[in-house]
Amino acid sequence: MPPRINIPPVTRIILVFLLLQSVLSAAVRYRQWSAHSEIVVEWLTLIPQLSVFYPWTFLTATLVENNIFTLAIASLTLYHGGKYLERAWSSREFAKFLLVASLIPNTLTFLVLVTLFTITRNEAWTLTTVAGTIPLQISFLVAFSQLVPAHTVTLFRGLVSLRVPRFPLLYICLVTVLSLTPLLTSASLLLAIFGLLASWTYLRFYKTVFPDLDSSQPASLRGDASETFAFAEFFPGPLKPFVAVITDQIFNLLVAMRICTPFSQADISAAGGGNFAQRAPHGGVRAEAERRRALALKVLDQRLHAATAGSSSGSRGQSQPPNEPSGPTVQTQPQPNAQAAMTSQPTAVLGETSYNPDQDHNERGDS
Repeated sequence: MPPRINIPPVTRIILVFLLLQSVLSAAVRYRQWSAHSEIVVEWLTLIPQLSVFYPWTFLTATLVENNIFTLAIASLTLYHGGKYLERAWSSREFAKFLLVASLIPNTLTFLVLVTLFTITRNEAWTLTTVAGTIPLQISFLVAFSQLVPAHTVTLFRGLVSLRVPRFPLLYICLVTVLSLTPLLTSASLLLAIFGLLASWTYLRFYKTVFPDLDSSQPASLRGDASETFAFAEFFPGPLKPFVAVITDQIFNLLVAMRICTPFSQADISAAGGGNFAQRAPHGGVRAEAERRRALALKVLDQRLHAATAGSSSGSRGQSQPPNEPSGPTVQTQPQPNAQAAMTSQPTAVLGETSYNPDQDHNERGDS
């Protein structure tokens, strides 16, 4: 029997495209390599000056890595992060999230590079390669910050403990350092910043919210109004008040421009009360159903163990000496009393049972 590939479909597709496009880009650059010029693949990666006639590069550039080190990190990130998010959100919602996290950062980076060229007249800006999974990686960190905001990651045997919302800012700092090395281009920092802003804005205001199975809320609600997913939560405690003031002013401006819609009191109450499965750590209706199923199986297992233990103790209590009768005959069996006792028990809890073997043994001895 062939081994089963336990990878969701969208995650599987982006992993295949990442591998194929990265290998193809490396093969073209190796084939045309020259010591006197830098080889670029303008029909696969986004080059502001050369890729104008290749509009598909605004999407394909995200799944192209230019060295084996970044390719390995990107593969691990898309494999583990993609599996988690796709199963938590569904394949359709995950595909929409990937589209937003790829297209918007690449487009904004393209516009910034063109603007810098217009100001400085330096062609190096428009010849900068825009490629890599950096916007996807930081978008995954933002999504984890929404799903598990209170989760703490402990590193170096407890020496360093960081909450998940701290990782996007640390990732930007790491990209800033690596962009000074040959591993990343100068556009990498712009991709990381715009990836953070685009993914957070989409999850905060536009992503469809899945209602809980027990909730009567409509499924058309969008966004996440919880305080744990505010933009200031990505920053350390001393900086939160200053960031909150700035982001509030920007939000008011976007509301005035009708780009964003302010949350209603019902949205804020629902987010605070955790009525939506998206805000739960497990995330998604499927994960919520699996959690309830596991809880029901656990309760059933506990009741079966309790019934087995009660039967064992009852059989030991009913063991009689050889000279005593083994039990009453069929005519003297106290069935009516037992039936009356069963019907007289309270039914406040559904499925609750009560069995006392010692009392049953005493009734048999009295009869």
